[in-house]
Amino acid sequence: MRPGVERSVEGGACDGRSELELVKLRAAECIDEAAERLGALSRAIWSQPELAYEEHHAHRVLTHFFEREPPTASWAVQPHYQLPTAFRAEWEPPEARAPSAAPRPLHLGFLCEYDALPGIGHACGHNLIAEVGAAAALGVRGALEGLPRPPSPVKVIVLGTPAEEDGGGKIDLIEAGAFTNLDVVFMAHPSQENAAYLPDMAEHDVTVKYYGKASHSAAYPWEGLNALDAAVLAYNNLSVFRQQMKPTWRVHGIIKNGGVKPNIIPSYSELIYYFRAPSMKELQVLTKKAEDCFRAAALASGCTVEIKSGAHDYYNVLPNKSLWKAYMENGRKLGIEFISEDTMLNGPSGSTDFGNVTFVVPGIHPYFHIGSNALNHTEQYTEAAGSQEAQFYTLRTAKALAMTALDVIFKPELLERIREDFKLKLQEEQFVNALE
Repeated sequence: MRPGVERSVEGGACDGRSELELVKLRAAECIDEAAERLGALSRAIWSQPELAYEEHHAHRVLTHFFEREPPTASWAVQPHYQLPTAFRAEWEPPEARAPSAAPRPLHLGFLCEYDALPGIGHACGHNLIAEVGAAAALGVRGALEGLPRPPSPVKVIVLGTPAEEDGGGKIDLIEAGAFTNLDVVFMAHPSQENAAYLPDMAEHDVTVKYYGKASHSAAYPWEGLNALDAAVLAYNNLSVFRQQMKPTWRVHGIIKNGGVKPNIIPSYSELIYYFRAPSMKELQVLTKKAEDCFRAAALASGCTVEIKSGAHDYYNVLPNKSLWKAYMENGRKLGIEFISEDTMLNGPSGSTDFGNVTFVVPGIHPYFHIGSNALNHTEQYTEAAGSQEAQFYTLRTAKALAMTALDVIFKPELLERIREDFKLKLQEEQFVNALE
């Protein structure tokens, strides 16, 4: 119990509020007390956008933040954790650090993202994701520091996860064992509305290269094999295929290279495509059909084709209803107005490497309004993500995450329900895949 709060006989507080309510209040106060530092952290990341795996400035800003966060040395920071621009910061109560026969601590993870988009900077608000993760972790630490002893041993872990926009840094970290022994993970993503969950889709990306034969376009075009024709045919094949796609499937791509000069038959062309579907099983079906379209274009044009998959597939995000219901309850107390459950489960969504995380550990990835109606991945959203107005909504979301983490710590029955939801969703996913 923090100083100045007396326990009642029933284990609550003298003013009628429970210990958990007071601890949540203290978490929110700690976030408010750090608001200026957190805002500066976010602005430093926003002002110097960096692409996937190249987030050296953002990485330095975040690691210095935790290394210098008062009280000094309260966070144990591993600055280059498994990846050059990843990090891990840990905190646990002092008494938990001494060797003892105490049970294994509950490991709660808070994730930070900080990569940007090419050309338009932080148009997905990853500077705010980094701020939310840092703020929520600070709130939980500050709340627990005021207690003589937490109800159960706890370790707070902040993971800096690079390369969400391209590559899948969280998947690299999963493969390196970074999520081993984590019990629950938390993060939040900026959007246009407040949603405790959105059905983010599984995603697979490919680079398609066509190789033809150069020739003079006017003098003897019949000697050439037009790789640009192959690319255009592939693009049109997929456009025609859309009529037979399921409404929940998404296909989008660009022609990255289509030749060098009109009077030279293009000997090389290149396309990049993303495929998305509600599940990994459906994604495999969609990918197979799309690859048939690419190969048909090669056959028709006489070119050869090379299809190269991206480093990682992004899995669909598994929902954890017990976790997002607790988050909504805390959010509503802070004034957050959530979209309806029907809208939440049937609304538009993208893809994230957090989906892969939800297949190895229970987690929550809510979306939050930042005070703007601008759409993600636009110049307008870049401006909104760097605005002062976004700070109120970002820190409010961090408070809701911190309060939900405290629920997990103080309510063993909630943790059990979260674990059961996780197991059930994994089983459902495996069952559906087996049927298909």
